Amino acid sequence: MDGDALQEIARQRAEELPAAEATRPFGPEYDVFKVIGKMFLLFTEVRGEQIVVLKADPRDSESLRQAHRDITPGYHMNKRHWITLEPGGALDAGLIRELVTESYLLVVEGLPRAKRPVDPRTFGEHPGGPPVS
Repeated sequence: MDGDALQEIARQRAEELPAAEATRPFGPEYDVFKVIGKMFLLFTEVRGEQIVVLKADPRDSESLRQAHRDITPGYHMNKRHWITLEPGGALDAGLIRELVTESYLLVVEGLPRAKRPVDPRTFGEHPGGPPVS
């Protein structure tokens, strides 16, 4: 998958999430998605390649990096709490969508309960059915 497709899949998922908004706080070369003012997704370019940077649970980020060569520590971010998705490998659309959702929910969990647009414990669940991604 090339960088444009990678970013487009992540962008489409971010736009579906409640209270998510696209911003450019760092200038025109960085697209940032936030939920209630807190960043959960960054799009930029490194060495001519489009990348996606996401928040991740530190325990998950290590195992993701071990399992996927296209997932690396967060570019210009805290390497424990952020990961970078790089183009060119075997990342599939389902995994990208799942990682965007997880990033969003990590940020929502850190918000005061009264400001949370969703309950992070139950978001995406259907009674009697599988989680929605």
